[in-house]
Amino acid sequence: MTKQTILLTGGGTAGHVSLNQAVLPELVELGFHIEYVGSKGGIEESIIKEAFPETPYHAISSGKLRRYFSRKNFTDPFRVGRGLLQSMQIIRRTKPAAIFSKGGFVSVPVVMAGKMMNIPVIIHESDVTPGLANKLAMPFADHIYTVFHETLQHVPKEKATASGAVIRQELLQGTAEAGKRFCGFQRTLPVLLIMGGSQGSAVINEAVRDRLGDLTEVFNIIHLCGKGNLDPALEGADGYVQFEFVTGELPDLLHYADLVLSRAGSNSIFEFLALRKPMLLIPLSKERSRGDQLLNASLFKEQGYAFVLEEEMLMADTLIGKLRELEAQRSTMTERMAAAPEPKTAAEMAALIAGHIKKR
Repeated sequence: MTKQTILLTGGGTAGHVSLNQAVLPELVELGFHIEYVGSKGGIEESIIKEAFPETPYHAISSGKLRRYFSRKNFTDPFRVGRGLLQSMQIIRRTKPAAIFSKGGFVSVPVVMAGKMMNIPVIIHESDVTPGLANKLAMPFADHIYTVFHETLQHVPKEKATASGAVIRQELLQGTAEAGKRFCGFQRTLPVLLIMGGSQGSAVINEAVRDRLGDLTEVFNIIHLCGKGNLDPALEGADGYVQFEFVTGELPDLLHYADLVLSRAGSNSIFEFLALRKPMLLIPLSKERSRGDQLLNASLFKEQGYAFVLEEEMLMADTLIGKLRELEAQRSTMTERMAAAPEPKTAAEMAALIAGHIKKR
């Protein structure tokens, strides 16, 4: 019997790929054939091809939908149009039973083509309010899954479900012992893991390194600083290790860490919650984003899972003060996080996707 095909799409940032990365093997386990549609040279291409080299990857033309003036706003609609035609060709060849979109600009022409060709389209939204790409895609969707219940007021309720966060199972399988070996710390201080998103954060890197000596008096620091952001002068500093990024070691580092300093992307903060890691969140400001991370961080603060330091207030002194406060509240916050609802597994999310295909 020929396997039914599901097209996965989403890209632009690691957050628009991680859920697809998690559900892909689960959908294969359920008996589906999976193919991926993304941009050429985007982060999704490198992630999917490295993790699943046997999965066919289709690169399409992708523009960027900007809220600000740019000359590219006049040319990118043609890229999106070309991406729509390419998506239609891919759908004709693959004859998918469904399309599952995690968002990002590259997903918009894929979703539009699916609707035009009567293919069930399922969308997943991680943030409190939908991003621009998902806002454009939602009219073409058969169903929308959200992480936050609060998101339901921003989407068509008649075709939406708040399904909760989905956590990659491999994150739960790390060990603190392996993380300790990887870092090589000799001191018995609390371990602080610093993450600035998939590309790193210049403002976080600068604030941390400005007062690194003071910070390492209190913490052993694991700093994921982003590609090209290593500081050679800090190599070998006592109580400090830096990496551009990590892949297979990340579960071990998360288990080893006592606290996390991070941006406030939805996928990441729910992973920290699942692993019971108190967090200091520094969300992207409204000047640099649509404000989604500010909302994510605010909700986690209200529930007692995180402290929040807005980017405009990020200075070395304020950072040290907040981290000391976080360490003082660590045990209380960990207990509160232990009472949080359990996240969905990738297998459960895959079953929801499969369920929509059966209904058709």
